[in-house]
Amino acid sequence: MSDTILQTKNLSKTFSSGRGKKKKDVEAVKGVDLEVKQGEIFGFLGPNGAGKSTTLNILTTLLAPSNGAATVAGYDLLREPKKVREQIGYVSQAGGADTASNAFENLLLQARLYGISKVQAQQKAKELVERFQMTEFAQREASTYSGGQKRRLELALGIVHQPKLVFLDEPTTGLDPQSRAYFWGEIARLKKEGMTIFLTTHYLEEADNLCDRVAIIDHGTIVALDSPLQLKREIGGETIAVDFLNEKDREQAKTLFGNLKAVQKIYPQDNKLHLVVQDGESLIAEVLRMLDKEHISIQTIGLSRPSLDDVFLQKTGRSLREEKK
Repeated sequence: MSDTILQTKNLSKTFSSGRGKKKKDVEAVKGVDLEVKQGEIFGFLGPNGAGKSTTLNILTTLLAPSNGAATVAGYDLLREPKKVREQIGYVSQAGGADTASNAFENLLLQARLYGISKVQAQQKAKELVERFQMTEFAQREASTYSGGQKRRLELALGIVHQPKLVFLDEPTTGLDPQSRAYFWGEIARLKKEGMTIFLTTHYLEEADNLCDRVAIIDHGTIVALDSPLQLKREIGGETIAVDFLNEKDREQAKTLFGNLKAVQKIYPQDNKLHLVVQDGESLIAEVLRMLDKEHISIQTIGLSRPSLDDVFLQKTGRSLREEKK
């Protein structure tokens, strides 16, 4: 029996706008190949407009692909969308709770929609209210809930039918650190119970701490796919980030740094230069001497070990931290 719960082959989506001669096709997703293993937490990252949301909408049967194929939880995405929906859970950014009803009523309705008997649905709703620590506010209308309380309810709604695979679309965006830490614990608990998680996030520490593997999509194609640790190892070395006053100084410094043998790669970003190096601590002094000699002023300079944001920057030319602003 295969341990693959989700697989896509050459998945593509093209949108058309305008009419006649003004008609324009935009390929949002370009031949995406993914394979998600049963029981893992799979992270899906990408800049805004990279095709992340389109891919997620296809995999959750909300949007039909233009080309390609996919199997989700053992069913063909195109031929058996109803079967796919029975096997998956989906917690969107917008949320799906009825704000005029309370937590218990929301859970009861969701369970009944999935064909669970009334008695079992009531029991399930009670169990989930307790599990997600909603007892204190479960009888209040959801419209009165805080952001963290709403997300607890939405996560409970996403798993009320015990799906094999649950899609979480930026589940902790906008939450305070305490609520975010709570959700990290619940997501890890779902994995421990055997559920597969497909997670999109703008928080690098979230992907680094939770995900077994991460895929990065950019311009509609997958540009990186591996464990967070392996992706960081592929970068190699450390990164010296130098922030200049203007682009002219940055370009002048880039030429200078290009002559340093210890600099493996240089990545420009706005008025910054990111230098991939070995033994960064000893090299910082040399970098500062070179800049001083050429009378090039800087705003800041710093040293960091490889992070997922460094991976993201290398693969897309953008920082995911910028994308979430």
